[in-house]
Amino acid sequence: MLTIKKYAAIDIGSNAVRLLISNIIEQKGKPTLFKKSSLVRVPIRLGADVFLNQTISKENELRLVDTMNAFKLLMRSHKVVAYKACATSAMREAENGTDIVKLIKKQTKIKIDVIDGEEEAAIIAATDLNSFIDRSKTYLYVDVGGGSTEFSVIHEGVTTASKSFKIGTVRLLNDIVPKEVWLELETWIKQNTKDFEKMNLLGSGGNINKIFKISGKAAGKPLTYFYLTSYYNMLQTYSYEERITELDLNQDRADVIIPATRIYLSAMKWSDAKYIYVPKIGLSDGIVKSVYFGTVSSVNLV
Repeated sequence: MLTIKKYAAIDIGSNAVRLLISNIIEQKGKPTLFKKSSLVRVPIRLGADVFLNQTISKENELRLVDTMNAFKLLMRSHKVVAYKACATSAMREAENGTDIVKLIKKQTKIKIDVIDGEEEAAIIAATDLNSFIDRSKTYLYVDVGGGSTEFSVIHEGVTTASKSFKIGTVRLLNDIVPKEVWLELETWIKQNTKDFEKMNLLGSGGNINKIFKISGKAAGKPLTYFYLTSYYNMLQTYSYEERITELDLNQDRADVIIPATRIYLSAMKWSDAKYIYVPKIGLSDGIVKSVYFGTVSSVNLV
């Protein structure tokens, strides 16, 4: 007996807003399968508002409302039975964040939960990381976002340390990450990885996914520190416009990909990791699985 249900995740990030719709396939006696049905990404850069001006602009407030209405219609068309909407760093720090959450609930009926960095890391960890990792290895898991980056040390399949830092691509683009935060991150990584003989990085986020795709590497194979350094140096020889026209990057990817790569390279350097694995998972995947397994409260579509 085969049953298929659809769940959805809305991820309101600092660089973009995403809707992931997944098919949940249940078959008696077999593990549940999660298959992506649709992914829509809208480049509303909330972080550019909030990290500079502490509030979300009227223009982006209206765009958010329109986007949530569009997402609701898409979920209805797909016959989604339950969803969860999470907002991260930018909405967390916006002085008018609470008011916008209430406005969206009133105008679109979409309920948004504003989550902290630790909850974000926990939801991402629900993405079944264990299916991507070798339990005989030790990893530093790095999830780079627009407003913050989540770090976790995973040894023999167990998370031994986890922390969220306010170092994100949109913050770096706007040059608002204090030197002390970089020093704090460097100290944390060195302190929490020094007892392990050999470290590997696990990277997630749209930028590392894009770099991995461009590399042409087979799924499951890592990128090297040398490759990532070469790519980082190459990116900087192109102007923003050239990255769009000649490297075929989306306009909202062409600028943030450089600071994102800097974060991954810094993490590799400070943990002495030579390889970075890219399992292609993220907050949206974690939300869907958390909804299915009942570890977070979800909302039925109305």
